[in-house]
Amino acid sequence: MKEKKQEPEFVVTDRRKFTDEGQLRHESAEPTAEQAPETPQASAPAAQPAAAPPDSTKTARVEHLREAPPVTQSEHEAQSREYSEGNKRLDEVLREKTGGRTQSLEMTFERLIASLYMTAMLQLGLMAPEGEQPRADILGARQTIDTIGIINEKTKGNLTVAEQTLLQQSLFDLRMAYLELTNAITRPPEGGAKEGPGGPGSILGAKR
Repeated sequence: MKEKKQEPEFVVTDRRKFTDEGQLRHESAEPTAEQAPETPQASAPAAQPAAAPPDSTKTARVEHLREAPPVTQSEHEAQSREYSEGNKRLDEVLREKTGGRTQSLEMTFERLIASLYMTAMLQLGLMAPEGEQPRADILGARQTIDTIGIINEKTKGNLTVAEQTLLQQSLFDLRMAYLELTNAITRPPEGGAKEGPGGPGSILGAKR
């Protein structure tokens, strides 16, 4: 009877799992358990390089824009008309569902500069959403201010007096506030005084 019980056990293991796939699994039944944790480790490094494609895809897209043939004026005009018609249809849907005005959705140069200005003020820690504490992001603020600076350089001679005044005043105010913040961060402590809870280090470490 014992022999009959042993035979089906060997038959099950050999025919269903091991004989069809080879004897290596039968002999390395113990190492397979050890290899189980190694397989996720092998997949982990494979997942890390997979995180790099976002940057590579962005670069590829930029290169595609540079290498693409120039768009003709007629194509620009046709696309502009379709874009405007699409916005009108969307405005009608919003007007029907909300009953509100959609003029505030229209982007103008003044609204663009005002949006960047408010973003920089938040990043400088000079403003904060209601109910929240100000949080400084000095590197983000620098990028936003530099963006406004690029707009200032690229739009010279193509703005109205009001647009130029708003742009230059916004850039002047933000750069002054940025200088005050960076001076507070880079200024060495006087008399070896320890940095308080609101010192420069807390500004740099405010956003992590």
